Amino acid sequence: MALTSPATVGGTAARDITAGMTKRGLDVRGKLVEAVLVGLLAFSMAVLVTLVVDLFVRSWSLWSDRPWDFITTNLNAQNAASAGIGQAIRGTLILCVIVTVIAFPLGIACAVYLEEYANKGLFARLIRVNVRNLAGVPSIVYGLLGLAIFVRLLSGINGGRNIFAGGLALSALVLPIVIITTSEALRAVPRSIREGALGVGATQWETIRSHVLPSAAPGILTGTVLSLARAAGEAAPVLLVGAATGLLRTGNQSFWEQLQGSFTAMPVAIFSYARQPGADFRAVTAAASLVLLVLVLFMNAIAIALRNRYEKKW
Repeated sequence: MALTSPATVGGTAARDITAGMTKRGLDVRGKLVEAVLVGLLAFSMAVLVTLVVDLFVRSWSLWSDRPWDFITTNLNAQNAASAGIGQAIRGTLILCVIVTVIAFPLGIACAVYLEEYANKGLFARLIRVNVRNLAGVPSIVYGLLGLAIFVRLLSGINGGRNIFAGGLALSALVLPIVIITTSEALRAVPRSIREGALGVGATQWETIRSHVLPSAAPGILTGTVLSLARAAGEAAPVLLVGAATGLLRTGNQSFWEQLQGSFTAMPVAIFSYARQPGADFRAVTAAASLVLLVLVLFMNAIAIALRNRYEKKW
C-alpha cells in the first residue's frame, strides 16, 4: 500500500481545484453570437460578390469588345461606342493626391495636438465634439462648402471650377475622419511608451516623433487609406464644384493647363453615363462602376496589408 504524503495530497487537491475552475459547460450564448456574426459576415461577402458578378455580366459586352480602349478613352456621354473613363481615372488619382497632401498632414497634426498637447478643458472637448459631428455631415454639404468658399478662392483659375477646388472639398470631407482615426491610434499607444522616453530625458516632441507616432503608425495608415477610399468614391462634392458630366475635350493642352481647366472623376463619369438611355450606356455604366469598385477594394486591401504588416501587440 502506497504511503500518502502532504505533497501528493496537495498535488491532488490542486489538480482537482484547477479542473473544477477550468471545467466549463457549453457556452450557448457565446456560440449563438458567434454564429450570428459569421452569418452576417457571410451575407456581406455574398452581397459584395453578387454585386461584382452582376456588374461584370452587365459589362461583358464592353470588356470583350474594347477593354483597353474603354480604360484609356476620354469621357463622352453622347456616344456609347466611344465612351471611356481614361480622364475619370486620371482625375480620381489627382484628387487622391490632393487629398493626401492636404488632409492627411492637417488631420494627423490636429490629432497629435488633441491627444498629446491639449488639456482636458472645455476648449479641447468642444473641438473633439465638433470633429465627431463633422464626420457625420452628408457629403453634399461639403460640396456646398466647396462651392461657396473654394470655388471663390480659386476664381482666378478657370472661374474656380477646377480640380483643385474639388480636391479641397474632398479634403474637408475626409479631414474629420482622419482626425478621429489618428486620435484612436494615438490613444491606443501605452502610456509606458511615453513615460519611458520622458524618463531618459527626451522632450515631449522627441517622444511623440520617435516613439508615439511610429507606434501608432499602423492605425494611422489604416485610417488614412480608408479615408482616401471614401474620397475616391464621392460624387456630390466634385459635382457641385463643377466637374464635367458630358463631352470633355482637352485638345493639345499641357498637363498644367488640364489641371486648370475642366475635370472629371470616376463617380462623376458613372453618374453621367447612368443618366443616358439605351443598353449600350447601361453596359458602360456597369463597366465604370466595376472599375471604381475594384479601385476602392484595392485601397481597402492596402489598408489591411499595412495594418497587418506594422501592427504591434502590447
